Amino acid sequence: MSIPSNYLFTPSHEWVLDNGDGTISLGVSDHAQELLGDVVFVELPEIGHAVEAGEEFSLVESVKAASDIYSPVGGEVVEVNEALEDAPETINEAPYTDGWIVKIKLSDSSELAKLLNAEAYEATIAEEG
Repeated sequence: MSIPSNYLFTPSHEWVLDNGDGTISLGVSDHAQELLGDVVFVELPEIGHAVEAGEEFSLVESVKAASDIYSPVGGEVVEVNEALEDAPETINEAPYTDGWIVKIKLSDSSELAKLLNAEAYEATIAEEG
């Protein structure tokens, strides 16, 4: 699966899509879901939960491991992908579209500049081997 060029990434394999309205959508990259294997559970945060950049706010469990999900930006959770409660495997099937985890209202949009573009993220994956 190719890495969407309009997405931003973290070294810990979260992706961010700027929705253009002061919010971002956030999920885990295709690379991350491959490492995890079959996702069987996603712990969603509460709507209204305030997150700080770098803070753990969610958990994705697979048949192989459990992985904490970190917010790359500060803000407030304004929407959660409730479909993941019944179909967590959506993260495996469509990590960049239907497999989003949360939408966050940004408290400081300048934090987006600290994230990796698709090219830099691809280089990060390559370095991991």
